[in-house]
Amino acid sequence: MLKLNIKNETSRLRAVILGTAISNGPTPKAEDAYDPKSLEHIKAGTYPIESDMVLEMEAVAKIFDKYEVKVYRPELIKDFNQIFARDIAFVIDDVLIKANILPDREKELDAIQYVIDQIGPTKVVSPPEEVHIEGGDVMLWNDHIFVGTYKGSDYSDYITARTNIEGVNFIKEMFPNKIVKEFDLVKSRIEPRDNALHLDCCFQPVGKDKGIIYKSGFREESDYMYLVNLFGKENLFHITREEMYHMYSNVFSISENVVISERNFTRLNDWLRSNGFTVEEVPYAEISKQEGLLRCSTMPLIRD
Repeated sequence: MLKLNIKNETSRLRAVILGTAISNGPTPKAEDAYDPKSLEHIKAGTYPIESDMVLEMEAVAKIFDKYEVKVYRPELIKDFNQIFARDIAFVIDDVLIKANILPDREKELDAIQYVIDQIGPTKVVSPPEEVHIEGGDVMLWNDHIFVGTYKGSDYSDYITARTNIEGVNFIKEMFPNKIVKEFDLVKSRIEPRDNALHLDCCFQPVGKDKGIIYKSGFREESDYMYLVNLFGKENLFHITREEMYHMYSNVFSISENVVISERNFTRLNDWLRSNGFTVEEVPYAEISKQEGLLRCSTMPLIRD
């Protein structure tokens, strides 16, 4: 039996689901792209190839092994993208919440059913149909739950708008004892540099009191200021538009002082080290071409 426990983003990791790039399928057609960054690389002929992405994910698996983290991988679906484990479900406290994801991704949930079967049935929740919510938009910070959303009236026109206000309200009702704070994110179907696909594309806490943030990812300055006031401006590493595009805020914490980061994120990695973090660098630039990085491809189940 798996006893889930996730209260924040940075406590010592014990068990995680890591996606897989094996049998990832052919390069999608432009009209099938889920996000503007994938579309950009499909059109440019630079869309990542399977063998490169498999190597990148294995580098992460090796680091989990080094830190004695129990790793679950999805069962393989032939010719299907199963990299982004964070999209399909997420854990709050001791409850696993299934995401209502894009319908053609339902199979991804079936591929982790063997893990879900190890969780007590009362601890697995499927939200009602009108609730849209994805794990990349849900971020735990002790007594807070941060939720990325999109409040524009054109929500349904945006395949990049993944969590709706019904999703925010669902979390508020499920966790009445938590401070649930939603953030209205900037979306674009055509320009990846102006598209915060999920909250973790423009913000993520690290350590005990620090965070990585992209100010222009928030539609409302008051949302950005909420985080500045909570964390303190001196504790936030501000990233540029280009750094946001390369997914600088999408690192992944193994503990309060160990962070897995992309090896090319020189400015960020220097800042992390200067603040006392151990930085485990991995190659992940190919996977980032699909507008997802380390946090997107991991789904923590147990932290101390």
